[in-house]
Amino acid sequence: MAERGVEVSALPAEVREQLAELDLELSEGDITQKGYEKKRAKLLAPYIIQTQSDFPPPPQFDGQDPGPSTAAAPSNASSSSSSSRHRRTRRPHRSGGTRDERYRSDIHTEAVQAALAKHKEEKMALPMPTKRRSTYVQSPIDNCTPPDSSSSSDDEGGASAGSNEQQQSPDSWMNSSIHGSSTSSSSASSTMSHGESRPPQAPQPQSQHQVPPPHPPPPHSHSQPSALAEAFAHARIVTRTGREPPASALGADGAAQAQARSRGSRVDLPSNVVVRGMSRGQSRSSMMETADGVPVSSRVSTKIQQLLNTLKRPKRPPLSEFFMDDQEEIVEVPRPDPNTPKPEGRQIIPVKGEPLGVVSNWPPALQAALARWGATQGKSPALTALDITGKPLYTLTYGKLWSRSVKLAYTLLNKLGTKNEQILKPGDRVALVYPNSDPGMFWVAFYGCLLAEVIPVPIEVPLSRKDAGSSQVGFLLGSCGVGLALTSEICLKGLPKTPTGEILQFKGWPRLKWVITDSKYLTKPSKDWQPHIPTANTDTAYIEYKASKEGTVMGVAVSKVAMLTHCQALTQACNYCEGETLVNVLDFKKDMGLWHGVLTSVMNRIHTISVPYAVMKACPLSWVQRVHIHKARVALVKCRDLHWAMMSHREQRDISLASLRMLIVADGANPWSVSSCDAFLNVFQAHGLKPEVICPCATSPEAMTVAIRRPGVPGAPLPARAILSMTGLSHGVIRVNTEDKNSALTVQDVGHVMPGALMCIVKPDGPPMLCKTDEIGEIVVNSRAGGNMYYGLSGVTKNTFEVIPVNASGAPIGEIPFVRSGLLGFVGPGSLIFVVGKNEGLLTVSGRRHNADDLVATALAVEPVKTVYRGRIAVFSVTVFYDERIVIVAEQRPDASEEDSFQWMSRVLQAIDSIHQVGLYCLALVPANTLPKTPLGGIHISETKQLFLEGSLHPCNILMCPHTCVTNMPKPRQKQPVGVGPASIMVGNLVAGKRIAQAAGRDLGMIEDQDLVRKLCMWPTMMHQFLTEALQWRAQTDPDHVLYVLLNAKGVAVCTATCVQLHKRAEKIAAALMERSGINTGENVVLLYPPGIDLIAAFYGCLYAGCIPVTVRPPHPQNLSATLPTVRMIIDVSKAACILTTQVLMKILRSKEAAVSVNIKTWPIIIDTDDLPRKRPPTIYKPPSAEMIAYLDFSVSTTGMLTGVKISHAAVSALCRSIKLQCELYSSRQIAICLDPYCGLGFVLWCLASVYSGHQSILIPPLELESSLSLWLSTLSQYRIRDTFCSYSVMELCTKGLGGQTEILKTRGLNLACVRSCVVVAEERPRLALTQSFSKLFKDLGLSSRAVSTAFGSRVNLAICLQGTTGPDPSTVYVDMKSLRHDRVRLVERGAPQSLPLMESGTILPGVRVIIVNPETRGPLGDSHLGEIWVHSPHTATGYYTIYGEESLQADHFNTKLSFGDPQTLWARTGYLGFVKRTELTDSSGDRHDALFVVGSLDETLELRGLRYHPIDIETSVCRAHRGIGESAVFTWTNLLVVVSELCGSEQDALDLVPLITNVVLEEHHLIVGVVVIVDPGVIPINSRGEKQRMHLRDSFLADQLDPIYVAYNM
Repeated sequence: MAERGVEVSALPAEVREQLAELDLELSEGDITQKGYEKKRAKLLAPYIIQTQSDFPPPPQFDGQDPGPSTAAAPSNASSSSSSSRHRRTRRPHRSGGTRDERYRSDIHTEAVQAALAKHKEEKMALPMPTKRRSTYVQSPIDNCTPPDSSSSSDDEGGASAGSNEQQQSPDSWMNSSIHGSSTSSSSASSTMSHGESRPPQAPQPQSQHQVPPPHPPPPHSHSQPSALAEAFAHARIVTRTGREPPASALGADGAAQAQARSRGSRVDLPSNVVVRGMSRGQSRSSMMETADGVPVSSRVSTKIQQLLNTLKRPKRPPLSEFFMDDQEEIVEVPRPDPNTPKPEGRQIIPVKGEPLGVVSNWPPALQAALARWGATQGKSPALTALDITGKPLYTLTYGKLWSRSVKLAYTLLNKLGTKNEQILKPGDRVALVYPNSDPGMFWVAFYGCLLAEVIPVPIEVPLSRKDAGSSQVGFLLGSCGVGLALTSEICLKGLPKTPTGEILQFKGWPRLKWVITDSKYLTKPSKDWQPHIPTANTDTAYIEYKASKEGTVMGVAVSKVAMLTHCQALTQACNYCEGETLVNVLDFKKDMGLWHGVLTSVMNRIHTISVPYAVMKACPLSWVQRVHIHKARVALVKCRDLHWAMMSHREQRDISLASLRMLIVADGANPWSVSSCDAFLNVFQAHGLKPEVICPCATSPEAMTVAIRRPGVPGAPLPARAILSMTGLSHGVIRVNTEDKNSALTVQDVGHVMPGALMCIVKPDGPPMLCKTDEIGEIVVNSRAGGNMYYGLSGVTKNTFEVIPVNASGAPIGEIPFVRSGLLGFVGPGSLIFVVGKNEGLLTVSGRRHNADDLVATALAVEPVKTVYRGRIAVFSVTVFYDERIVIVAEQRPDASEEDSFQWMSRVLQAIDSIHQVGLYCLALVPANTLPKTPLGGIHISETKQLFLEGSLHPCNILMCPHTCVTNMPKPRQKQPVGVGPASIMVGNLVAGKRIAQAAGRDLGMIEDQDLVRKLCMWPTMMHQFLTEALQWRAQTDPDHVLYVLLNAKGVAVCTATCVQLHKRAEKIAAALMERSGINTGENVVLLYPPGIDLIAAFYGCLYAGCIPVTVRPPHPQNLSATLPTVRMIIDVSKAACILTTQVLMKILRSKEAAVSVNIKTWPIIIDTDDLPRKRPPTIYKPPSAEMIAYLDFSVSTTGMLTGVKISHAAVSALCRSIKLQCELYSSRQIAICLDPYCGLGFVLWCLASVYSGHQSILIPPLELESSLSLWLSTLSQYRIRDTFCSYSVMELCTKGLGGQTEILKTRGLNLACVRSCVVVAEERPRLALTQSFSKLFKDLGLSSRAVSTAFGSRVNLAICLQGTTGPDPSTVYVDMKSLRHDRVRLVERGAPQSLPLMESGTILPGVRVIIVNPETRGPLGDSHLGEIWVHSPHTATGYYTIYGEESLQADHFNTKLSFGDPQTLWARTGYLGFVKRTELTDSSGDRHDALFVVGSLDETLELRGLRYHPIDIETSVCRAHRGIGESAVFTWTNLLVVVSELCGSEQDALDLVPLITNVVLEEHHLIVGVVVIVDPGVIPINSRGEKQRMHLRDSFLADQLDPIYVAYNM
């Protein structure tokens, strides 16, 4: 059995010996039957393939049962008729998911399946994206709709009438050079129709000589799909699904073999593959080790782990290992591959068409031909139009056509406008707006315009204001200067109207006057009026529209002589005769439909039967029936029409196509047309269709008809096909494919050059250099019969219509200009022209060229039936990070499951990688019928690309694969070991003339002059070291001076405190504390208060009692579960002996709700300070030394660490004094504070500064702004405040909430001219964008542009910089982000690419010194070098308050010495990176001003690819990517960059963000995002200072607590 089709005697001797040995083993029982067959098949395999059939296989168009098994049988040319009684007559059902038949090729399908099979071993565990269930509601679409306008891609697209997906097109690929016996191989396809479920284990009938079918590949394997060429040549491959081939296809003996085979060996297919990359038994959250070896039990981590494992697999050549520090190149330039195929042929010689025959009776102009037939053959039919059912509707005779056209010409020239002032004159452009169902009206309008000598511009009927590409059509009308549109009455009624009944002004269109051309509205010309018919000249006759790759619609102007010459050339090439009948299925407004069906047909008095697109949808066979009924000699169709006719040909038994002498295939230049032509021939040969009548042609709007196959002589051999290597094609060279059967492309010729034309092939980009004979290039044509220019666009015209090819040395080859056709191809043997693609479908990735159509075909060959809706797939490229990246967008069937879609996407990736050796950047599925359509229902590619780039595509599934296709990333940086010590670096800096980067505030001098003390109303500094003494002193000397005013949301002062009131309230609280047993001096007391004066009183009460206050933000009553645990934690960590709070909060702490999240039975003593008795403490505590702790400052850092620092009494006094000097605070001053008073500088300003300096503080709790946005600003205006302090969150609230209301605020009398300084209190890099937009927005309210500045503090020192009243304005510098990643500062000009603006963080406070230090070597750095900011000042914190006394940590941060330079001074490490720059400005002492620039926190930086990134920079880029992104945060997890973005828009925008975020991070930061998480607004945790808590976010993400809308795992 196994040697079927193999002649054993012809095998080499050693193989025959091995076969004999095998037979012996079997007979002696040494081997099982199965093992014997397996080994034998293996031995014979190489010889079977080389003896493939080159006989055309019989027609095999029977419905097959889809299912996972395949089989094929040897076919014999003669056997097709025998046993036809066994033919199965099940009608193919039309599934909603049929493939686009322009790209149909069974061989390609085979190739793709084979390529995918290669991947079955490497199971690629790629995590599926997680999606919130509610998000996507598929648009309800009837699953099994008949073909309609939504089908397929460009230009009416594919046939939606496909039968079961694997319906075979019986193609016979012939190659005259190979002969042999006929066998056929097959491969498995696990395609199923959407109606059936797959059995878990599908046993598969298997012929013995067949290779066992590959298993369906795992969901994500990286595959190499592609098969065309040799496969085309040698194999007749059938992807049968389900059953055995029908007996008729096998012939009698074939049927017997099939029976025998079904009893033979069986092969089990694997059960359904699990997509999630886990074994079936493994549960969702099974324990697994992360890359750090930390066991994680979570869905998210599992997915990320899978992603990591995927990425670890070496995919491309590894990047070079080191980073050349001195060379700032960004892109890794791939080294040229020495094995790249190069063209080797000689330079091409231009190809000449046969001369254009000179015939005496050619008319002098096309109108003259019409005039002649109108007069002499008036009864002869010119045009028959069909109604929607395919029955003839009316027939227009030549007489009628002539008389109506003349009437229209007369009306246009004489009856529009007034008698004296005619609207139209000859040479004006007029739009023709007629539907495809009304060819008659169009013909009359077109010829009427020609007779009136106005220029017709046919366009599509606009359907709505939002038509895809509508504004581009407007551009065309504008560039052609069109002001008038002709249309029919019916069409005009159907146009969209405004409520008043006027026709809508379409987007981008010029204002048009509409003229109805129905006969009843036309005027009969007077007897003496005759249209003027001049001899054809170079004036424009008509303008045909053409859309470019970018979507621009331009008008190609065709001159009268070119129109006439083109008709003559077509007549000669197609051998048209007078009185023939032609059936036209194409669009008659442009291209072949116009040239053959409207112009050439009239020239030759042909009877045209026009079959509208709508009829084809209702009755796909209608054009075949018309050919049969009218005995038509010529038919004009596209591949799609061939396919549709084939699908439904069983409906008609008795049709004959014997009358056809020419079947012109308009898109025959598409390489994928071969299969449709062959399949059609196979089916209809039985109906009289002759093989030689199929005539593919190549056309373009600019060059018009480029080439057409002439009708052949009966019996002559059919032209050969080229079987090309796709790899060769991608390098632009022609190589016959011999090795890899999978990546070949079979192309058919499109005949010879047109009569009277000259053609050559030039390089598609750069100067038009002639190609070599084995090189692919753009076809350029010189002919009188072609377009002349893009109307109104002279610049673009020159590059297209006036090209003079040059030879290798760059010299022009002659004088004559050629026209670029936009077609890519080559000239084959016998001067036959082959086209392999179009310029507009060209995707150039890393220097290799890929054709969009080829990629569509590959994608369609991957089981489209379960996923893709009607084969609608768009392929385009976007430029990201210095190269083109391929994007595929497909419409998803309404019933496709998530798993199916994901599996399909992953297999498309593999297939394209295998066959085309190119990585996909993005693969997106959108709901069915949502991609923008061209007028005839195809996909509008440029509009789709536009939607993708602006984030309005709304995909329902998306897969980004940047890791595999971005291969030009910069080299990762390797940190160089520091061979030089810090001392040498410092000496080097000094030698180079660089000063050490340090800066200091002015001196914190002590004032001892008592008179000055009285004058400034200060308290004697030397006397009082403690704030408690200061408060007592103020209560005595100035008791009624108001220190604090607390405002509510309405701006009303709800509470005030004078010096004496505050003192008395503090005493009450101190007395209460001292009375309680168990609270001793020096113990910690937690203050739990809302922002207000109670908090201040409680603070001083603690100091009076000798306790150490710890201020804690109270829990949020609506969100106890999230906020109470933090409160509990601080209480536990600080070992608080007591809690002071209000009645309301006390109830909350003891409530049932609180018990849910914490143990409420173990609270320390709680004292409610609302109604304390009036008591005075026996004594007021005075600490023995100023180094004693005054209070503890607890805060949660952005990295999620809770740290408490100890602040001594001496530090408090020094800090308050420093702020007093910097801001010039004294008792007659008022400041407004809108800050949270719980930690850092916010607490100091709220509770301490007023008591020290005596100024009045107006307190505005930030929470009040949520109910009254303008509270803070109106307070500044009302109290005429000069100095105010706020946080970034307050500033952001005002910017976002009040930005648009400045006019209203102005009318209310709000004036901010009084504000001298508005300081943002923060512990981060200044947010320049926010402060600038705040300044700009409120400039109209009088806010000075110099007012806004920032402060900077850290955990170790609460206030380092603060822009005071003296000192220069903060300066801004621009640094290069690339250098910053290398820990270097390079200053650049404003607006430089990759520049980052940084604002100085305020003037350094008096008494503070900072120095910039290398965090690794701890040596000082030079000016403008990036390093850690170290600080030395009297108000530095004493240390961390730690329970376990981690002294090492404390010493490291608080008492550190430089390793070189000044080894005595003790510094505190802030943990922030920054640099000092000496500016040209002078400070108050007259010296040059040293500015401190903070870049970011060291803890937060991300180390990726050896570089240091600051999250805020990436987040800024991400927020700019799409209007729907509110806030975003980034963090890393096991070297993957995770981006979390809050979505402000609707949930259907969620997936739009994924590619945009990936693009922007790649472009601006040269990083590939690993995971994109889209969440609801407010999910990113932000602390009271307005800083993002990225580590909290990371933990929530890994614990799967975010409830994300969508999580995308980029491959």
